[in-house]
Amino acid sequence: MIVDPFVTHRSLLFTIAYEMLGSAADAEDVLQETWLRWADVDRSQVHEPRAYLVRAVTRQALNRTRTLSRRREDYVGEWLPEPLLTHPDVADDVELAESVSIAMLTVLETLGPAERAVFVLREVFDFPYEEVAEAVGKTPAAVRQIARRARSHLAARQSRVRVSRSEHKAVVARFVAALHTGRIEDLMEIMAPDVVFIADGGGFSRAALAPVHGAGLVATMLAGTDRTTSKTTAVWLNGAPAIRIDSDGGRAAVSVVVENGRITRIYATSNPQKLTRLDKPADLTR
Repeated sequence: MIVDPFVTHRSLLFTIAYEMLGSAADAEDVLQETWLRWADVDRSQVHEPRAYLVRAVTRQALNRTRTLSRRREDYVGEWLPEPLLTHPDVADDVELAESVSIAMLTVLETLGPAERAVFVLREVFDFPYEEVAEAVGKTPAAVRQIARRARSHLAARQSRVRVSRSEHKAVVARFVAALHTGRIEDLMEIMAPDVVFIADGGGFSRAALAPVHGAGLVATMLAGTDRTTSKTTAVWLNGAPAIRIDSDGGRAAVSVVVENGRITRIYATSNPQKLTRLDKPADLTR
């Protein structure tokens, strides 16, 4: 049985769109638009379906960024990428796991649309410069320059410490235990002194409207949450150990950055519109 190339490469196309947009819902819309165009194409004229579909999904994602930029202008509080439940084996591909992490997706938001597309296609998925150039509508020489700028920009904003999966998992387990106790000293022990807490409630749930800095303030804030009606569970989000919190008031997805055995950044998403993908693992691939 012949399988349609769109079906064969769907996971790849979704991963590309998600990394370009930071939103699974918008990535699915982009895939739908790409499929409708693919359905009308004369397949006999398409010599490399994978390359054709990657170009198509990239262009649709770039078109979608205009809508997203207008939407985010009116967003309430901090904006974080939409978290995805993932299988633990996503972490086996270290580069893929790093590229879909909440931390990386947040940093990618500081790039322009073209820079982000070039970085994702070239640095994450290793497409040739010529194919990337076709996808973004620029010359290979321009793409090389854009890729260099993007790498330099991200290098200045990323953590330079690569943590093993086992260490990350152990720190998350300690963080879950500290959240259960609710003791400020337990929470402070697991966090770096200059930890930063970023919350995304989107105006739909109670959340800090600006980043909270420092272990003392973050620990005090977390210790003050109601634990009597909430359930805290360790899960895998975006290719890394993370936390899911379910309570009477809603739920939240919490991802962390770990350096030297302590948490340096906490990303907490409680906007219900961004928490629709916490029950079924997403299929991410390169």
